[in-house]
Amino acid sequence: MAIDKELLDRLLEGRDPNDVFSKDGLLDDLKKALSERVLNAELDEHLADEREGGKVNRRNGTSKKTVLTGTSKMTVSIPRDRAGTFDPKLIAKYQRRFPDFDDKIVSMYARGLSVREIRGHLEDIYGIDVSPELISAVTDVILEDVAEWQNRPLDACYAVVFFDALRVKIRDEGFVRNKAVYIALGIRPDGTKEILGLWIEQTEGAKFWLRVMNELKNRGAADILIAVVDGLKGFPEAIEAVFPQTVVQTCIVHLIRHSLEFVSWKDRKTVMPALKTIYRAKDAGAGQKALEAFAEGPFGQRYPAIAQSWRRNWDRVVPFFAFPEAVRRIVYTTNAIEALNSKLRRAVRTRGHFPSDEAATKLLYLVLNNTAEHWKRPPREWVEAKTQFAVIFGERFGLQ
Repeated sequence: MAIDKELLDRLLEGRDPNDVFSKDGLLDDLKKALSERVLNAELDEHLADEREGGKVNRRNGTSKKTVLTGTSKMTVSIPRDRAGTFDPKLIAKYQRRFPDFDDKIVSMYARGLSVREIRGHLEDIYGIDVSPELISAVTDVILEDVAEWQNRPLDACYAVVFFDALRVKIRDEGFVRNKAVYIALGIRPDGTKEILGLWIEQTEGAKFWLRVMNELKNRGAADILIAVVDGLKGFPEAIEAVFPQTVVQTCIVHLIRHSLEFVSWKDRKTVMPALKTIYRAKDAGAGQKALEAFAEGPFGQRYPAIAQSWRRNWDRVVPFFAFPEAVRRIVYTTNAIEALNSKLRRAVRTRGHFPSDEAATKLLYLVLNNTAEHWKRPPREWVEAKTQFAVIFGERFGLQ
């Protein structure tokens, strides 16, 4: 709705244009006036309802209350009633902050700003002095959302689930320790993506992975067709114990990345095509021959640890060759999980280390949630891969 120009002219009359949007300027005056007008209208409606109900009640002056808005600290006059039954909706009895103020804090926290940085930003931009305890209290509300998100029901079937980890520095018992954050990214039968959960653990092992798998199953995930893992110890066995029909596949991208750790920078561009002949082979037999050819070739002789690594993981690489090209691209082109990890690492780098597991969980959840909001379309490869999944897995792929 358009505001009358004459009204705007009267509001701006005699004011310095530079003071209109400044602290305690016209914008703050308008916010205060509108807030008090809304509060008085709420009280008028409340008193009218009281009279209709046969109760005797009337106004009883005002009381001052200071609240934080998204741009300033504002003192408003809250109208009162004689009976004390009036509870305004705009600013509730114990409310000290407008919702947009909390949203600003959460938004800054999601971008990796620490409590101290948020406090300094609010002071510099809006002239608001906010205690660290208040900022922590606002962001702690996120933990309730995290608990609800982590326990939400899952779909019955996921065509592919990528399990990946990144390292985060977290203070624990007076020491800054390296802890692993594990993320599960699922692709539904229709090709859309979903983050199934995140878990923070200092050490990994079969018991931990078994707990994660049972958690996913208890939340409704009845079947996972293909699980892509990063050679984590005890993980394949934990998956097969809970989802016995699942094809467990070693992540080709991680295997290549691990192989390149043994290679000097000047050789990497020539080693990559040699590795490609292994995972792009037409079948397992051809892949085995390509691996042996690589091991006997100049790069295999110079970097013997590469062939040893592929041989150790070969049992988990072999399933890859049974799939047609369309499905292979979904499995080894891990762009979705790589892009997700890139955003998480960027947020983690800005923080250095976290004071607790809860602080790390809050930030990572916000980054994951913001990223997932932009996921709308399935991968380009999914149109062809969907038909192949239906042929290979039959009724399991249609489980809903």
